[in-house]
Amino acid sequence: MKTIIITGSTRGIGYGLADNFLRLGHQVVISGRSRDSVDLIVEKLGNLHNQERVGGFPCDMRDCDRVESLWNYGRERFGEINIWINNAGIGQSQTDFWDLDIDLIQDLVDTNITGAMFGAKVALAGFREQGRGAFYNMEGLGSDGRQVEGLTLYGTSKRALNYLTDSLASEVKGTDVVVGALSPGMVLTDFILSRYKGKDPSEWENARKIFNILADKVETVTPYLAEKILQNKKNGAQINWLTTPKVLWRFMSAGISKRDLFQDLEI
Repeated sequence: MKTIIITGSTRGIGYGLADNFLRLGHQVVISGRSRDSVDLIVEKLGNLHNQERVGGFPCDMRDCDRVESLWNYGRERFGEINIWINNAGIGQSQTDFWDLDIDLIQDLVDTNITGAMFGAKVALAGFREQGRGAFYNMEGLGSDGRQVEGLTLYGTSKRALNYLTDSLASEVKGTDVVVGALSPGMVLTDFILSRYKGKDPSEWENARKIFNILADKVETVTPYLAEKILQNKKNGAQINWLTTPKVLWRFMSAGISKRDLFQDLEI
């Protein structure tokens, strides 16, 4: 039985990972910014699985003292921490960079970059003291340098995260601490779909076609990621869901498969 701390785990991919780790018999610490959201998910997952294997601690990743308290809570509740997943982050609507609100720029950078660094600092210091552990950053649009018009701010934050992951993997080389990256591909979460609310309907229809080819639901992607995380022993590992061969096959078979991921969704 392993203990896993997942930041930003009250919804989306973070929640899906927590659900699957619990399904596989492990212990999970849920975290999000608000006490209410954390308590709600702890109760929900406890009812689905086993309340004794679910803990929850509200944490704003912009506050390093709070991040340290998250680690300490996990240690006090479950003992040794085996895996830390940096998943917390915020997004943006597709907007020209010069039109972005200054408060959004500050909040996104503080959460997606500085918060990720705080998570890395706390988790890796704890793992070095324990003598072992595994740390993962959640990648996203921009991690590989790909650019999408109107998403400069978010993409820049994920590009920085890619550099952080690679550098940390080099720093822990030769120890029993593992650093890696998670690449879930295009996943249908509120995080992504909110970009299209209030936009031109034709813009959404074009995006919908691509989503139906390349995207997947949380419940499809997270079981794979959870199992690969548990199996991985390699430092510097990149755990990818949407691999290049899978992308090519999806486009080649698009005319036959006719996937429709939006039957029960409203945008």
